[in-house]
Amino acid sequence: MASTASGSLSTPLFLFAVLAAFLLKGTAQNIPVQSQNLVTDDVSVVEGETATISCRVKNNDDSVIQLLNPNRQTIYFRDVRPLKDSRFQLVNFSDNELRVSLSNVSLSDEGRYVCQLYTDPPQEAYAEITVLVPPGNPIIESQEEVVNEGNETEMTCIAMGSKPASSIRWMKGDKELQGKTEVQRTYDKMYTVTSRLTLTVTREDDGVPVVCIVDHPAVKDFQAQKYLEVQYKPEVKIVVEFPEGLTREGENLELTCQAKGKPQPQQINWVKVDDDVPSHAVIMGSDLLIENLNKSYNGTYRCVASNAVGESYDDYILYVYDALTTTPIPTTTTTTTTATFTTTIPDTTQDTAPSADPASHDSRAGEGAPRTVDHAVIGGVVAVVVFAMLCLLIILGRYFARHKGTYFTHEAKGADDAADADTAIINAEGGHNNSDEKKEYYI
Repeated sequence: MASTASGSLSTPLFLFAVLAAFLLKGTAQNIPVQSQNLVTDDVSVVEGETATISCRVKNNDDSVIQLLNPNRQTIYFRDVRPLKDSRFQLVNFSDNELRVSLSNVSLSDEGRYVCQLYTDPPQEAYAEITVLVPPGNPIIESQEEVVNEGNETEMTCIAMGSKPASSIRWMKGDKELQGKTEVQRTYDKMYTVTSRLTLTVTREDDGVPVVCIVDHPAVKDFQAQKYLEVQYKPEVKIVVEFPEGLTREGENLELTCQAKGKPQPQQINWVKVDDDVPSHAVIMGSDLLIENLNKSYNGTYRCVASNAVGESYDDYILYVYDALTTTPIPTTTTTTTTATFTTTIPDTTQDTAPSADPASHDSRAGEGAPRTVDHAVIGGVVAVVVFAMLCLLIILGRYFARHKGTYFTHEAKGADDAADADTAIINAEGGHNNSDEKKEYYI
């Protein structure tokens, strides 16, 4: 009975306070005052956190401020809280502001709150409270756990139970990808967002993370990731272990086949294209050894590696050169009356190289050894040219030594002015008397 009586008395007291506020306002109407301005702000708050509503008045003339909920129920009248909800607490009350906090906000608290100022006419300002609900942990799924190189796969990312709806982005490594998004609203005004990503994978994608990033105003850096697992056929490469330079007759050849794939290739085979591998060749796993090479072994040798995805191969073209040979040092000496020349021809190594350009992994290219100029051959050519020039000089010298030039003897003097042959003989100096004393010399 006591509680009932106190409740019945509180209502008249509240009405009396409102009436008194109007009466006070009425007695002050004849007093000139500046214009009053009531303002407030919208509020966004994450579910479960605290929202603060502020009703502010500029140039207040002692008018009463009160705060109403979306159902027009009075939360605070001045500094008095008629509403029996302890989550509302008075933060500040003055002539210019009424500030109230609401703790543990839920979706039911969302709506338009009213700041009301008792003037004539009354003023109202509205504060919209928006409750944000973050999504649950994103779920990322893949259509296939293991994908073969060159195939397409689809990945799905789901963000459930958010308000407002989330947005989803995709990243593969440091590259952003575009997915297809679908938004679904549930019965409790929440949203579920699903994004699907389709991509074609390569061997370079193996082990690369694909990240689903969820953007929402209530959370930051919300993401999930999944690593791609890509299977691919082997990569094959033939490496020449020996020799380092050209392959020659009588030497050994050792090749190693390097193969890498996912899954790792379990079988590696050596074959010779269009022929059989030499009978005495030794194959030890990925290694091929051929001893005592000869030119009958020329051809293309192939290493084939396979796994569950497929098979690959690499080729090595073998060309066997002649064995190294050394020729004796010939010496030619020629002596004449004018000079003596000595020509020495250095050692030469005779190799016969094919005219065609070598291919990749071709022993004709001297894989692993730089190409060099055969100086012995050049020296031999120069020696032959010098020798030929010397022989030519000797022949010319002997020729000129055996043939005399054209000249006049003393008997011919005076013959040009004679009228006939007899006169020419008479006019010649000394006649025939001195013919025995005339001699001819040639140096």
